Amino acid sequence: MALSFFQKLSRAITGKSRVDDDTLDAIEEALIESDMGVDTTLKVIDALEERVGRDRYTSFEELVGYLRDEISALLQKGGNSVEMDFSKKPYVILVVGVNGVGKTTTIGKLAHLFKSQGKKVILGAADTFRAAAVDQLVIWAERAGVDIVRQEMGSDPASVAYDTVKAAVARDADVAIIDTAGRLHNRIDLMNELGKIRNVCRKVIPDAPHDVMLILDASTGQNAFQQAKEFSRATDITCITVTKLDGTAKGGVVVGLTDQFEVPVRFIGTGEGIEDLKLFDRDRFVASLFDPEDLK
Repeated sequence: MALSFFQKLSRAITGKSRVDDDTLDAIEEALIESDMGVDTTLKVIDALEERVGRDRYTSFEELVGYLRDEISALLQKGGNSVEMDFSKKPYVILVVGVNGVGKTTTIGKLAHLFKSQGKKVILGAADTFRAAAVDQLVIWAERAGVDIVRQEMGSDPASVAYDTVKAAVARDADVAIIDTAGRLHNRIDLMNELGKIRNVCRKVIPDAPHDVMLILDASTGQNAFQQAKEFSRATDITCITVTKLDGTAKGGVVVGLTDQFEVPVRFIGTGEGIEDLKLFDRDRFVASLFDPEDLK
């Protein structure tokens, strides 16, 4: 079983009476192994070194406190608010991400979450390139008890998006969630499709989509950073949902993504169940890095 970030950190500094280069190297290794990314890790280490030099480290608990402070500060770069403005009705969410990251599953969980809050939800199956994607979304729509708009396989994804937003308006829906093809981040033609989808949404609602949510898989490590980089080039990402974060060994990816892209992490997926999607809580997440039980 992979060691949690806290376990790695504890091994690095327990028994130390002062912070020396070896201690900082061990902390740096623990941060990188948690998939925080090299650039973000170096920021944390530099800040930690300065703080220790200024305040004089005397205990494990104090050093942990310093680390928590620095990580919390980095997470604030994504913004303090992750709330959705549902006064915009229907609130249109465009969901993007590569195949295999849990995109369609996340849409199903979002639909269930919003439905449980009393909102009327409609899904749009705009991933028309794969029959399995449409079929899977239909299953999730049935599980969540929400409507879905779909067309024949091979249909224009932008056409499905347009019909979804039109239907959301006509049916007085509160939220419309549009699935898109699991786009390979090195395929420019597929990336260009995102722009087309945004444009047709705006033909119905001028400020739609209200969110462009990028789904990333915590277990993919540095690939998540590359995907975020490419999608940020292709469209204006407004928030991130990190899936498969059911352990804290790789939790650093959340910190690194927020630091590098300055986009808020809005939800985290912690399991396969329909209710295993949580609104991201920065303070609770930081606590979970040092006590894994806090994430549950």
